Amino acid sequence: MAPPILSLALPSETGRVLSIQSHTVQGYVGNKSAVFPLQLLGYDVDPINSVQFSNHTGYPTFKGQVLNGQQLCDLIEGLEANNLLYYTHLLTGYIGSVSFLTTVLEVVSKLRSINPKLTYVCDPVMGDDGKLYVPSELVSVYREKVVPVASMLTPNQFEAEQLTGFRIGSERDGREACNILHAARPSKVVITSINIEDNLLLIGSHQKEKDQSPEQFKIVIPKIPAYFTGTGDLTTALLLGWSNKYPDNLDKAAELAVSSLQLHYHSGKRI
Repeated sequence: MAPPILSLALPSETGRVLSIQSHTVQGYVGNKSAVFPLQLLGYDVDPINSVQFSNHTGYPTFKGQVLNGQQLCDLIEGLEANNLLYYTHLLTGYIGSVSFLTTVLEVVSKLRSINPKLTYVCDPVMGDDGKLYVPSELVSVYREKVVPVASMLTPNQFEAEQLTGFRIGSERDGREACNILHAARPSKVVITSINIEDNLLLIGSHQKEKDQSPEQFKIVIPKIPAYFTGTGDLTTALLLGWSNKYPDNLDKAAELAVSSLQLHYHSGKRI
């Protein structure tokens, strides 16, 4: 008996997200930070774990597995064979090797051949506080190949500097870095955290038309005296979720994303 012919799997009214990020058994980073908030916002979310570790790499030791490019291809081929490869959004976070990142570029092309309106939200996770925690070879791949195909970029201060070659030490610098990144293609850029004295500054920029100046804004975020992991992953997921609901108001989407993070922290403190 022949197997049934499956129809194309269509997303919910909100959308379907393919999220390619890290996973930890303990703690909340990568997909552990991104999937549930997006589901709460009404999205179907299909996670692919670029790595599966016992805990995040800030601990003295960690154990686990790293997905390679061929294994990612196998998963994509399995979805495609069953007509399950229709996505409205692609979200990428931590990726640890050039070969895997190159395969992600092939995934972008494949998804856009199925849905030309695919939105690709890229968090170019490379490092922080002046230090890379991925191989240095990834920087040029992000700069030369990934940025030009992204719809939205969400780097932190250090990552934006790596992508632009431009040192960021002020709000004005952050706005100029966004302009440089727009020139490569992405219409939406959010530098999620610039350290300025006792605050973090978020700079957002939306270039609605290529021949027009972008609409830019800032959000001042008070620093919280504590150590967190996964906040960047959560911020990017929330930016994806809210910017899709408010496609012409990136400032509103960013405000909602930041307020969600602040509420989560203060709720935790009350418990």
